Amino acid sequence: MSAPLFLVESLPTADRMVLDGPEGRHAATVQRLRPGERLLLADGRGGTAAAVVITVGKDTLDLEITARGYVDAPVPRLVVVQGIAKGDRGELAVQAMTEAGVDEIVPWAAERSIALWRGDRGVRAREKWVTTAREAAKQARRTWLPVVAGAPDESTARVARRIAGAAAAFVLHEEAEQRLTRVKLPDTGEIVLVVGPEGGIADRELDAFTEAGARPVRLGPSVLRTSTAGVAALSVLSARLDRW
Repeated sequence: MSAPLFLVESLPTADRMVLDGPEGRHAATVQRLRPGERLLLADGRGGTAAAVVITVGKDTLDLEITARGYVDAPVPRLVVVQGIAKGDRGELAVQAMTEAGVDEIVPWAAERSIALWRGDRGVRAREKWVTTAREAAKQARRTWLPVVAGAPDESTARVARRIAGAAAAFVLHEEAEQRLTRVKLPDTGEIVLVVGPEGGIADRELDAFTEAGARPVRLGPSVLRTSTAGVAALSVLSARLDRW
């Protein structure tokens, strides 16, 4: 079994450290790590430190650092523009996409999005996505923490601008003729993938994205939910890019 991963703001420079706060509490009281067990610390930006537990306190661990490392960020970056979904479907999508290797998630206020992120509600909803991505990254032992775009929700115009600056961009659409399994992929830069909400992507949104340089693609004959389409597409891309 691989060592559990815990995220810290900054990695220790000394040979000993105390893991406290929420991560220390989780390690000591939830996972119940004991002296002699090993774990991995990560800063979410590629830096890592392997450690062994020396002593266990109340919601804390005293650690000895045994090794340090750094993992380069994957190239090209995989960015998913996720249409905001109702209920917990958006969080389910974020969790699965994080485990599948997404590098950035952009919440998109699509024309057919039922849920609206406005004001404090939008801030809270985005923070749920951030927390979900963080926990999923730990579960997946990821050393790079996925970014959730800064605005609570992005407009179609801003998504189009993001597409225009990408090395490649694709819109999942059930009427597309091209398959994602066969399109040409770049070696560097960003690949932007657009996933619509429950009601799908409106024609004028599709027009705006294709005018910005995106290509409509499909995965297969079936239509997937907004909570599963992104992870299915990322799986295809990860295999084709030799991430998997």
